[in-house]
Amino acid sequence: MSLHETMNELDRLLANLTKDLVKAFRGNKTAAQRVRTGTIHLEKVAKVFRRESVAAEKTGKFKKKGKTERALAKKPVKKAKRKR
Repeated sequence: MSLHETMNELDRLLANLTKDLVKAFRGNKTAAQRVRTGTIHLEKVAKVFRRESVAAEKTGKFKKKGKTERALAKKPVKKAKRKR
């Protein structure tokens, strides 16, 4: 899976879990079972996401540098010493 596909899968799983969680709080036992099994699947996909996001950060494909990161990357300007 690519990072984008994994993020979409996580989003889909969370949406389904949220719907079933509401039903489980109302007393629906089968929805509670779906939540329990869904969290196991969510855990597996989250591990894949962590692996892929770390790899993407190392290759520089995760995000581009923003203005603040570029400003921090510049060398600091030395201030002139004051005369006494």
